[in-house]
Amino acid sequence: MSLLMVFSAYSYLTQDKIAQAFHHLGFPDYFRVELAIAKLISAIVLLAPVPAKIKEWAYAGLGITFISAFIAHSASGDPVSVAIMPLIIMAILVVSYVSWGKKSLL
Repeated sequence: MSLLMVFSAYSYLTQDKIAQAFHHLGFPDYFRVELAIAKLISAIVLLAPVPAKIKEWAYAGLGITFISAFIAHSASGDPVSVAIMPLIIMAILVVSYVSWGKKSLL
């Protein structure tokens, strides 16, 4: 999940196609930059040895982000194949959250 968020943040900051997609959704450029920074912070928090409450906030923030992305894509008339991607990533996030507290059997 952290690797996915780092790649996403990098893309938000470097790819013109992503900037155009944000404009298509009706968001200003500064929101794209803020979201990239938030995703980088969440990636660090998910990997760092921080208190559980902070990790839970990172998971919650990412969950809200993915649900909001689904709503934004759906409301803008994007094809289902585009609108469904945030929900697929949300499923990966749920698997990550559920497996985060599990102890290894090895």
